[in-house]
Amino acid sequence: MISGNDAGCGDRLDGGPQGMSMKRVIFSGMLLGAVIGSGAEKSGKRKAPARPARPDVQAPAAAPGEAAQVTDEEVDKAVGRGLAWIARGQLADGTFGNGQAQNTSGIWALCGMAFLARGHVPGTEPYGPVVERIVTKLAEVQRADGYLGGNDGKMYSHCIATLFLSEVSGMVRPELQAKIDQALPRALKIILDAQKIDKDANNRGGWRYTPDARDSDFSCSGWALMALRSARLNGAPIPPEAIKNAVEYVLRRHDENQGSFGYTDRQTHAVTLTGAGLLCLSLCGEHNNPAVGRAARYLMQKYEELPKQQYCFYGMYYAAQGLFQLGGKEWQTFSGWMYATWIPKQNEDGYWDRNEQDRYYQTAMVVLAFTVPYRQLPIYQRDETVDEK
Repeated sequence: MISGNDAGCGDRLDGGPQGMSMKRVIFSGMLLGAVIGSGAEKSGKRKAPARPARPDVQAPAAAPGEAAQVTDEEVDKAVGRGLAWIARGQLADGTFGNGQAQNTSGIWALCGMAFLARGHVPGTEPYGPVVERIVTKLAEVQRADGYLGGNDGKMYSHCIATLFLSEVSGMVRPELQAKIDQALPRALKIILDAQKIDKDANNRGGWRYTPDARDSDFSCSGWALMALRSARLNGAPIPPEAIKNAVEYVLRRHDENQGSFGYTDRQTHAVTLTGAGLLCLSLCGEHNNPAVGRAARYLMQKYEELPKQQYCFYGMYYAAQGLFQLGGKEWQTFSGWMYATWIPKQNEDGYWDRNEQDRYYQTAMVVLAFTVPYRQLPIYQRDETVDEK
C-alpha cells in the first residue's frame, strides 16, 4: 500500500480548453534521453478512444436466489457521488482532507487518476481544476533530484505520482504541460536508477520502499512497472530491458501450482496481489504467458475473499484492472459481484470506508476499480477483441 509500511500488498475527449493539446505528448528524446542515458528505445504515440456513450459494465442476469445485478446508471451515480466527495475535500493547495491524504503524494495522484478515469480531464468542468491543482502540487513538492515520495508513502507514492503525471501529460494547458515536462523525466530517472541498484537474484528487477533499497516487493514493483509502461506508451524512451527485468521479477513472485502472486515470496497476500500479477503481465504484452491463465483461475476462486483482507480495496482495484484485460465471463462475473457488493456500502456522503487507510485513498481506489470499463486511462487500454475470443 502507500503508507510505506510492510502492508503487502491519441485523441482525448472533446471539450478541452482552447489551446490545450488533445493528443498524447511524445516526450522529447533529447530531454529524457539526457536523463536516463543512451540505449533507450522510443515507442510510438498512444491514443485513447472517445468515451463510450455508456460504460461497459453489463453483467449476466442474476440466477434465481441471487442478488439482482446493478444497472449501468447505478454504477455511474456511485462513481459520481464518490468523485463529488473527493472534490469537496480538496484544499486550495491541491491536497485533501486533514489526515494522511494531506501529506501523501500517492493519494493525491490516485485521486487525480480517479477523475481522469471518469473522463474529467483538465480544462473541463466541473472537475478539471481539481486535476490541475494536483499536477501543480506534485510539481511543487518534487525534490531537486526528482523524488516525489514526500513525507509519506515513499517509493509507493513516488511511483503512483509518476504514473499519474504520465497519464495526464498531453491533456493540460501549455503552462501545466511545462511543469510536467520538467517533473516527469526526473521522476522516471528515480525509478530507473532504483531498479539498477545491485540486488540478489531473487530481488533483481524490482523496487522497494526507498530508491536505494537492495530488496524488492511486488506491491511497490507493480506501481513502478506501470509508471514505466505508461511513459513508454506515451513516447518516453524507456529502455526495453527495464520492462523486461521487471517482468522477470514479477514472474519470480508467481506460484505455478497455486496460480497466485505473492508480496516478497509467492504466497503472502496472494488474494490481494494476484490481480496485480495478472495486470502487469497483460500490460506488458504477456497475454499468452501461462501465468496469466493460472492467475485468472486463482482469482475467480478467491475474489469473494477480498472483503476479509486487510487491504480489500487495493486488491479489488488490481483484480478489476487485471480481469478486465481478460474480458469475457471472468470480467462479467467479477464486476457483477463488485458492483453489487460495494455500491450498497457507499456512505451517503459519497465515500467508502472500511478502515483501510485514509478515506480519500479508499474512495479513489473504489472509483478506479468501478471505472475500468470507461476505458479512459491509456495505461489500462485493452485489446477490444478479447470478448470475441
